[in-house]
Amino acid sequence: MADRLNELSAAGVSVWLDDLSRLRLTTGTLQELVRDQQVVGVTSNPTIFATAISGSDAYDDQIVDLARRGAEAGEALRMLTTADVRSACDVLRPVYDATDGVDGRVSIEVEPHLATVTSHIMAEARQLWWLVDRPNLFVKIPATDAGLPAIALCLAEGISVNVTLTFSLQRYAAVIDAFLDGMERAHAAGRDLSKLMSVASFFVSRLDTEIDKRLDTIGTAEAMALRGKAAIANARLAYQQYEQVFATARAAALTSSGAHPQRPLWASTGVKDPSYDDTRYVVELVADGVVNTMPEATMKSVAHHGVVRGDTIRPSYADARQVLDDLAAVGVDYDDVVRVLEDEGAKKFEASWALATTQLTDRLSVARRHPVPAIPSRAHGSPKETGSR
Repeated sequence: MADRLNELSAAGVSVWLDDLSRLRLTTGTLQELVRDQQVVGVTSNPTIFATAISGSDAYDDQIVDLARRGAEAGEALRMLTTADVRSACDVLRPVYDATDGVDGRVSIEVEPHLATVTSHIMAEARQLWWLVDRPNLFVKIPATDAGLPAIALCLAEGISVNVTLTFSLQRYAAVIDAFLDGMERAHAAGRDLSKLMSVASFFVSRLDTEIDKRLDTIGTAEAMALRGKAAIANARLAYQQYEQVFATARAAALTSSGAHPQRPLWASTGVKDPSYDDTRYVVELVADGVVNTMPEATMKSVAHHGVVRGDTIRPSYADARQVLDDLAAVGVDYDDVVRVLEDEGAKKFEASWALATTQLTDRLSVARRHPVPAIPSRAHGSPKETGSR
């Protein structure tokens, strides 16, 4: 079944896992996915970590240690998550080395409540870069008004960036511009551009969820015929923008100095509507030079019954543009849709982080009242002797 994932990789798509937990690391399932299922990267977010830590005893030893140190929940949560990301970076390091740093990346997101002020994003990004201390890290920064200047500043300082929560074509254009700005500053500062990478996470399935809801409300035959078409069309047009911008003289000047393009990354590729094919946000968005980060369930579906048909993006630009035009004609306000999705995405991550913090506060309190002997191990993701701080 892995042959279908091989076909996807052969078509130029980097397969990344949209999940991370201590259990994946200690049981070796992440290593197995890298070895057997073409996985060459990992993404995480506050919701993923909240789920991973909640109710799992895999974190107990480290939580006891943190309780003994008197750590508050915020610090503890950051220590737990960076430990997992550090260990995942080590698992993916051979891929990073084999691909000259293009793949083998692991992403961690800036703390959501800090993501509304550029200077706070920068402080958090620097701290994450220092704490994880691995060259194959991506710091995730949202494509918000506060995030855009932080993207450029991070790249200028030599911090590789995964830009997240990108929904609209207009916002994506601003993300690419921030990338180019940051790389130009990095080049002016004498940095090695070949080691400085970025991806732009363009969210897919959530767009269909929101637009389908609006189409159902409109209810006309013309509206209902457009259900499930928006997200793929939007992503295809984003790839067209990617091709156009990275063919310009501005981008070429950076490429000649060793820079790699900022690759599009398809995020939110798990299908929300059970009536849709569960591989659609993978097999319909195939082109060379893209990343598709998938929940494991989606990855298994692609491996089992996905039909990889080669490039499914470039031949469809005109059809994709027509879909967006038709949506506007039936009364769907694209600008309002993407604004709602950006706001909702930020709020969901804030809520997940807050829930994880509350739960961890309780567990730290229990650990302080009922400490158990810690088991000496490297399970916390302790920095290696080489390359550690």
